[in-house]
Amino acid sequence: MVFEGLSEKLQNVMKKIKGQGRINEKNVKEMMREVRMALLEADVNFKVAKEFIANVSERAVGQDVMESLTPGQQVVKIVHEELIKLMGGDVEKLTFSSLPPTVYMMVGLQGAGKTTASAKLANHLRKQGKKPLMVACDVYRPAAVKQLQVLGKQLDVPVFEMGTETTPVEIAKKAIAHATSKLYDVVIIDTAGRLHIDETLMQELLDIKNNVKPQEILLVVDAMTGQDAVNVAASFNEKLIIDGIILTKLDGDTRGGAALSTKAVTGKPVKFVGIGEKLSDIEPFYPDRMASRILGMGDVLSLIEKAQAAFDEKKAIELEKKLRTQQFTLDDFLDQLQQLKKMGPMNQFLGMMPGISPGALKDIQIDEKQTVYIEAIIQSMTKQERSNPSIINASRRQRIAKGSGTSIQQVNQLLKQFESVKKMMKMFSNPKALKGMKGKGGFKMPF
Repeated sequence: MVFEGLSEKLQNVMKKIKGQGRINEKNVKEMMREVRMALLEADVNFKVAKEFIANVSERAVGQDVMESLTPGQQVVKIVHEELIKLMGGDVEKLTFSSLPPTVYMMVGLQGAGKTTASAKLANHLRKQGKKPLMVACDVYRPAAVKQLQVLGKQLDVPVFEMGTETTPVEIAKKAIAHATSKLYDVVIIDTAGRLHIDETLMQELLDIKNNVKPQEILLVVDAMTGQDAVNVAASFNEKLIIDGIILTKLDGDTRGGAALSTKAVTGKPVKFVGIGEKLSDIEPFYPDRMASRILGMGDVLSLIEKAQAAFDEKKAIELEKKLRTQQFTLDDFLDQLQQLKKMGPMNQFLGMMPGISPGALKDIQIDEKQTVYIEAIIQSMTKQERSNPSIINASRRQRIAKGSGTSIQQVNQLLKQFESVKKMMKMFSNPKALKGMKGKGGFKMPF
């Protein structure tokens, strides 16, 4: 999970702070020592961590906190606000050229995930109604052109390439001309990287920049490299003057210091984060939402956006009607399960729920394969059985188990789950029943 180590430590400190009836300078100093250690262990830049602690401490011993009825909560609020400020404050979106095509130049070291990030960005922009063209300007890394072509084919996004014999500057210039004639409104240039920063690499990137004059230069940085990511960002910004940062592999980063430090060190915003291996696993970086997730306050807005993208509005209206008339079938159950899968791994969106800490998620073992078994079992049923599960007797269960490659116990378990979900759905469709649930501990999900 994103920021797992940092999040767990900070949440523990915040719990202690919240429990304080009175706050004094000594309290604040002790707590801020723990916060500073958590930040440094997460690979946050030393100067950035020092400044953050100074800002929080100064505000935490102020009159507003001392005279507050809930001083602990006031301090947590200050930490939250300073975290947002540290990561950039407002969300910084991509800018577009008034005269198409808009050119984005992707730069970074080799291995940072630049080519994949180019494809993810193209996919993201296409979903927004843009017509992107990707350009293969990495003529040095073996199979770099082929990799971009494969990704382009998967997304059905065209790739402009001229092999490996032409100069990257020439390829970029021809690509812009091609995009203009074919009415592509976005051009994403995938440039070459090196294992380290050198003069040759920087000069080549400067030549491309001076010739195609990109709308934005986006630096792709591997979040798992920690402090090195910040140093790389500072070097690229010094030579090229970048416009924004894309942090990749944030899903595999247990430290996360890069995301907290890059804006403070370079002054350039993190615009996107890569949160998985799929080509859809990229999202705009929202400092306020990320700060809330780090402190265990949840990220309900991102959760809602994921749900809106995954769930079909027309199907949702149909489902509501079926619930009211109590016609919820196994086909509907399967459909809801498949739409839920589109939102991504269960652990990922559970982490967005308020009050769920990374530590709590460690103990929850979610077997994503179970959904495959459920799909197989339902698809092995006849249409009549899916509409009316009460007719599924012992011989039918045996046939379904055999047809789905599962056991009779698994078939029985699914039918029990379905009945539980059906009862729960019935309760949620009845406002009177919902009122009666107050004080009874709610309803437990069966899976």
